Amino acid sequence: MELSPLPMLAASRFLSLSPLLAPTCPQRTAPSVRVATQTLEAPEAPKPPRPSPRRSAVAEVKGALDPIAALNRFEEVLQTQDCNIILRHCGDIRRWDDLSKVFEWMQEREMTNAASYSSYFKYLGLSRDPARVLRVYGAIKDRTLRVHVSVCNSVLGCLVKNGRLDSSFKLYDEMIREGLSPDPFTYSTLLAGCMKLKQGYTKAMGLINEMKSRGLQMDIVIYGTLLAICASHNYCEEAEVYFQKMKDEGHSPNLFHYSSLLNAYSENSDYGKAELLMKDLRSSGLTPNKVMLTTLLKVYSKGGLFEKAKGLLTELEASGFAQDEMPYCILIDGLVKGGKIQEANILFNEMKEKGVKSDGYAFSIMISALHRGGHHQESKQLAKEFESENASYDLVMLNTSLRTYCSTNDMESVMRMLKKMDESNISPDNITFNTLIRYFCNAKVCHLAYKTVEDMHAKGHQLNEELCSHVMVQLGKAGFPSEAFSVYNMLRYSKRTVHKSLHEKVLGILVPAELLKAAYIVVKDNADLISPSSLEKFAKSFMVSGNINLINDVMKALNRSGWRISQVMVLYLSVL
Repeated sequence: MELSPLPMLAASRFLSLSPLLAPTCPQRTAPSVRVATQTLEAPEAPKPPRPSPRRSAVAEVKGALDPIAALNRFEEVLQTQDCNIILRHCGDIRRWDDLSKVFEWMQEREMTNAASYSSYFKYLGLSRDPARVLRVYGAIKDRTLRVHVSVCNSVLGCLVKNGRLDSSFKLYDEMIREGLSPDPFTYSTLLAGCMKLKQGYTKAMGLINEMKSRGLQMDIVIYGTLLAICASHNYCEEAEVYFQKMKDEGHSPNLFHYSSLLNAYSENSDYGKAELLMKDLRSSGLTPNKVMLTTLLKVYSKGGLFEKAKGLLTELEASGFAQDEMPYCILIDGLVKGGKIQEANILFNEMKEKGVKSDGYAFSIMISALHRGGHHQESKQLAKEFESENASYDLVMLNTSLRTYCSTNDMESVMRMLKKMDESNISPDNITFNTLIRYFCNAKVCHLAYKTVEDMHAKGHQLNEELCSHVMVQLGKAGFPSEAFSVYNMLRYSKRTVHKSLHEKVLGILVPAELLKAAYIVVKDNADLISPSSLEKFAKSFMVSGNINLINDVMKALNRSGWRISQVMVLYLSVL
């Protein structure tokens, strides 16, 4: 009798799962039986969903070298939210030209919404182009009387990041006038700008009061910004109050809040409170980062606790937080200001031995310290060491090296620094110009001093009256009275008032050189500031010249300065 196949199938399953009852068979066949069983029972894998036409179009436009051409191909497929994705992609990969082209394409086809403008303004802020932001925003305002708050917030963020603080507060006032309701992000953005204002704390308090009057609550971000404002404006006690208030309201401070309060303590070198704050931070379960430990190092260094500072520097080294020069610079600067130049120099050499790369800040501190301490040759040697190891300079390091080379009368090195300045496209500041003018005067190279004054004036810098006076006198003695008069005019036009002795000094150069027309200009405007003896010499020179028209002008000028007609006539007759 044949057996039914169904019981056999059931039995085979039972036997395959029960090794004690399994029939005798070679061991190598067992795995194949199990695999076959599993294959029969495994469900079929689901097929991946096919991408939608819109998603495919977005991917193709994002990968295109010419996004506008790709957008034109898929214009009928894409919607506004798809274009926003493409717009944000251009911003994320810093393709600023494509960002603007995509946005303009969207505008032309009226495929924009509030998110489009917010994203565009956000990325324009990152591209450092606030002028374009204002132009685009103005164009929006021309088309509609009202814009979304999120758009205004994006514009505010761009303006604040790029230092256009006046424009940001004007925009805020405009929002209020047009009935828009600022949100916490609006106030957080404006508060961030207050850190850069001279009266930033006062301005911040006004914003906080306005925010509260609108029923908005302080959040952890706004508290953090407020703490940073207090720290940057040296309002230490106020920072403590806000820190405690934040905790009382149930907000848990993060590293940024602790770091801001620590910055406030560093301004006053309050190491006692700084140490208590660090203890509170650790007890809350947080671990101080490199910024906080470096700030604490600054507190110790400014407070003169050099042993604690050295111990903390060792801790920073062990944690891998001293791979750049900044922690060393903080301690070196503290030692220098504490009069411990040799200790600072030892630490500086240790930093170099450890292979810590310097961008010039540590060198600048040590070169200046040695220069001020009278160690001119040592400072010059250090300047040359930096120069041999670094092809590029910043303005601070350049000025430091210039002062050192000038103090040792190393004209060759001075001229080499000026060449480096031109090659590096570094624009000199007041310190650079005044250092050079002083050096050229001391070196009796008056023509270089004159050219430097001329360059300084042309670049719109405020001239130093004392230095310019020295240049005038040297030019006069060297036989260049016209150039001396030019320095006088540059100084006179760059300052509202100059010392009265300057007018008499230039007159003493012009009259002996017989530059009488130039001398007349000086007397005509400043006769009451010039001594009678100098005026008399000036008047006699004019009368001897025999030019009747000029003599008449001189007599009028003398009369306006307080001379009586009889005095002028006596002078005139004495010359005849």
